[in-house]
Amino acid sequence: MPPHQTTVSSVPSLRIAIIGQSAFAVDVMHKLKQHGHAIVGVFTITDKGKREDPLAKAAAECDIPVFKIKAWRKAGKPLPEVLDQYKSVSADLNVLPYCSQFIPMDVINYPRLKSICYHPSILPRHRGASSINWTLICGDKKAGLTIFWADDGLDTGPILLQEECDVEENDTVDTLYKRFLYPVGVSAVARSVDMVADGSAPRIIQSEKGATYDPMLNKPELQKIDWTKTASDLHNFIRGMDSVPGASCLMKLPGSDDFQEALLFGSSLWKAAIPIGKYIEIEGAKSGIIHEEGLLLAGSDGEYVNVKRVKINGRMKNAATLDQITKQVEIEFTAEEKIQIECVRTIWEAILNIDIEDDTDFFASGGGSMDVVRLVEEVKEVFKTELENEDVFMAPTFSEFCLNVVQKSRGGNQQLEVVYKAVEIEANNMKLRFPCQLFINGEFVDAENGKTSPTVNPATEETICDVAWASKNDVDKAVMAAKNAFENGEWSKISARERGLMLYRLADLMQQHKEELATLESIDSGAVYTLALKTHVGMSIETWRYFAGWTDKIEGSTIPVSHARPNRNLSFTRKEPIGVCGLVTPWNYPLMMLSWKMAACLAAGNTVVIKPAQVCPLTALKFAELSVKAGIPPGVINVVTGSGSVAGQAIADHPQVRKLGFTGSTEIGQVIMRSCADSNLKKVSLELGGKSPLVIFSDCDLDKAVRLGMQSVFFNKGENCIAAGRLFVEDSIYDEFVRRVVQETRKIQIGDPLSRSTSHGPQNHLAHLKKLIEYVEIGLKEGAKLEYGGKRLNRKGYFFEPTILSNVEDDMFVAKEESFGPIMVISRFNNGDIDGVLKRANATEYGLASGVFTKDISKALRFAERIEAGTVFVNTYNKTDVAATFGGFKQSGFGKDLGKEALNEYLKTKCVTIEY
Repeated sequence: MPPHQTTVSSVPSLRIAIIGQSAFAVDVMHKLKQHGHAIVGVFTITDKGKREDPLAKAAAECDIPVFKIKAWRKAGKPLPEVLDQYKSVSADLNVLPYCSQFIPMDVINYPRLKSICYHPSILPRHRGASSINWTLICGDKKAGLTIFWADDGLDTGPILLQEECDVEENDTVDTLYKRFLYPVGVSAVARSVDMVADGSAPRIIQSEKGATYDPMLNKPELQKIDWTKTASDLHNFIRGMDSVPGASCLMKLPGSDDFQEALLFGSSLWKAAIPIGKYIEIEGAKSGIIHEEGLLLAGSDGEYVNVKRVKINGRMKNAATLDQITKQVEIEFTAEEKIQIECVRTIWEAILNIDIEDDTDFFASGGGSMDVVRLVEEVKEVFKTELENEDVFMAPTFSEFCLNVVQKSRGGNQQLEVVYKAVEIEANNMKLRFPCQLFINGEFVDAENGKTSPTVNPATEETICDVAWASKNDVDKAVMAAKNAFENGEWSKISARERGLMLYRLADLMQQHKEELATLESIDSGAVYTLALKTHVGMSIETWRYFAGWTDKIEGSTIPVSHARPNRNLSFTRKEPIGVCGLVTPWNYPLMMLSWKMAACLAAGNTVVIKPAQVCPLTALKFAELSVKAGIPPGVINVVTGSGSVAGQAIADHPQVRKLGFTGSTEIGQVIMRSCADSNLKKVSLELGGKSPLVIFSDCDLDKAVRLGMQSVFFNKGENCIAAGRLFVEDSIYDEFVRRVVQETRKIQIGDPLSRSTSHGPQNHLAHLKKLIEYVEIGLKEGAKLEYGGKRLNRKGYFFEPTILSNVEDDMFVAKEESFGPIMVISRFNNGDIDGVLKRANATEYGLASGVFTKDISKALRFAERIEAGTVFVNTYNKTDVAATFGGFKQSGFGKDLGKEALNEYLKTKCVTIEY
């Protein structure tokens, strides 16, 4: 029913004078009108500047006489002119819903039915103006409200009606007021008036047993935290002072020599283990601990309280980032957003009744807690996005508030852009600027112990920079940030379509920075720049765009089931994200392997902790920087650089990681699988080693077979998981094939990977180069013939000649083991022996990829049917696509990257059955 509409009531209609203020009084006025009572006058406070109290404005809109009283008395006596104004309305009853002024007894007792007053406590407990605060500070298990017959202002009058509710553990003044005291209070006042009207209102004399009169909390000494109290008492005090005026203490911020006053908000009892964090000095107390979920404070009993927000120098800060150096993001508003911002300015002006400048502070201008509620609700209508009261407290100035609202409407909650320790170098005729720290919870931070490790340019053997080396505790911080983002953050609240838009923005930023990313990939991993631009970075961008399109197309299904007669049943499935996912990626395609796994992971709605390869982490860190600019919320993406034995193992062992995706060697994959089983039986997908067979039949297009056969081995310097690890060539063309590949291999241009004429760069790192040299030596000792290459080039850098080994027999080491380098291993097979070559091709524990060259479609299909490999190339090789699923069999792992199937690796299926 509209608030201004009156109804016929079964009780007599009274002439009511409302004395008070606030939005609460407005709703009481409308409720009394609905109950059929006549509001004959409203007596409220005077305007604050241009700002009119909501009750005065609402009454005027209803054509109710409004009297704005500055003071009711002087020197203890009623002001005659004010008293005459009051008497002029001839009220039957005064109703005081919320009144901050002292009302003379001449007014209280003037109506024939006297006056009733609302008080937000269970009287006689907590008399006084700060009753809700004291209810919480004292740790009361019950809260409530009282409608009493007004007295001389000491809240001692007879009780008419009382209502009560349970106090929840983390209730604050605001939550208690919004959940119970406000809505139930409005109804209680209306019911009380009805009872007065029909003569049934009781007058129960207040008992003095258990009575308290608590002081108003408007003096600084009453707002100070007493650190001799237990954690429970501290929690009650802090939440009792939340959101006004705030529990105060003195703390010394990191980097400061002086104590500053700090007001604490958002308290809860800490029931988990004490996390690793940074200590902050607090006067008169044990040092606080800044951690990813807030600030821990110790009580006298050794237990802890956690606070979420800290107000210093009038500015609210996230307690978890008290030690962070941050700066305001600068974004460009769209034309539509500029119009919306002006609408928000109008809302601020309507609430505060002042002209709004960009630096206007909502609270310094007189805004109160109920004004916050109104602001949030009205701005939500303008921007069509979810907001919380906390959004106002965290950004109280107009410009900050609008910036945060715009970012939320764009799908992110990113208020701050992190300042990181930048590495700045020149390469490839451009200036590069990139991070070298860990990326945790939207911030670039040093490793816990300050440890770093150099990353080396394989083309020059020179150190590019030192990169943070994550500890087990660093990984734990990253995982807990991802968990919080998944369970409580903005990522968990936005729609799938909004999530997709964010991933599209990330892809667009990668496109804008593709030359920079390709250059970083080249100097850090040795990738040839042109290949890095097209494949390492180009396919990464395609992957993000592909999975961004899938976000709002992940669907469950309805299932016909047998009914439980006479009732009926409906069963359906939901595809849900798993939670925190860990990713451990290799060094051959640093950015592309990150993208193949993470894009599907995030598209499904998960959050992630990734450990890139320790020898080439730079594009992962630059990617993390771009994710901030794309508006990905904090904690969704976390990058921990370091060793596999520490950081990678910590991810595999972590009980809060629910899924792990790994690309690497079979040996390490086995270790990871055991760890995942032993820790929490986490879901695993593994893309492991390969010894992919490429079979070349005599009826092939030999020119194409030579060209693509070389690419199958030498592509990306042979550092390619699906590289053809062994070529089987039919006997009749064997010699010619070997002659041609040797001839063409000699033409390969080896050199600086940044040169546009280079087609073959250095191997990724020194240890791998040494392994390749050893691999060739073993092959030669066992009888393989070295047709070409086989040695390190006599120049600076980790350059290895493309190598061709022929006459390789099935029992040789090089026939069975993967080189992961530019080494072509060639064996012959008898003419026409399809079954024999298939048997030999399958005689391996690997099954990642395979290939066949033939003009006979029947032969090709027979090969594709019988080969034991996850990918089969026919008359081509290395032709992968973001829409085509990718993954291996046997000891090459299980699970899929790319294509629709990749999403299933990061989803869980829930079945819901309903009976009706």
